[in-house]
Amino acid sequence: MKKSIIVALDYAKPADALRFVDSLDPSECRLKVGKELFTAGGPDLVQALHARDFDVFLDLKFHDIPNTVAKAVTAAAELGVWMVNVHASGGQEMMLAARDALIPYGDKAPILIAVTVLTSMSAEQLAATGVTRTLPEQVLALAQNAKGAGLAGVVCSAQEATILRNALGPEFLLVTPGIRPTNSDNHDQKRVMSPGDAVKAGANFLVMGRPIRENSQPNQLLSAINHEISAISS
Repeated sequence: MKKSIIVALDYAKPADALRFVDSLDPSECRLKVGKELFTAGGPDLVQALHARDFDVFLDLKFHDIPNTVAKAVTAAAELGVWMVNVHASGGQEMMLAARDALIPYGDKAPILIAVTVLTSMSAEQLAATGVTRTLPEQVLALAQNAKGAGLAGVVCSAQEATILRNALGPEFLLVTPGIRPTNSDNHDQKRVMSPGDAVKAGANFLVMGRPIRENSQPNQLLSAINHEISAISS
């Protein structure tokens, strides 16, 4: 579980993000760049993070017609990002197009994963969209589609990790947002879990935002969490 923590850079301004990043040790974590920050900072920001020796998860959740998504993940590969994602609800054809677009990059291709159900969504909110499956059933169905399309893994709540791990096997990657150290505020996440419990449930990568960003000693916290994870996974 080396470098299993992905720190979410949820900043509006690239300068603020880089100021925070300069306080982090790239040996302790990877970084996630989402829609807000990428829209503000673009490829230059990603290159600045690479220059600081960080792996970057480009969290743009592509969801469009297959050809457009294929071109988008190609652009991400050209940026040299470590991981990129698409929405599993975009369908099998879209995910296959994204996978095929990365074949020419070989072992330099970013890890391609799919988003299942956003961790901010409750069962009631999912039902309101017209989905008749339960929340765990919908997550599993989307994850199975992603695996069938040849994707490496999915983004999912840690609360669904055990179900997915049992159903999809040990090699399928599970990237789990909504991770909070014990006694942390849940903020805008509906389905949360502690780092240790998430790893026990089967998560490979843990996405953490505010608990790291708002800590006065983020490297110390990252080191402590990594130690906890290593003790569990060893």
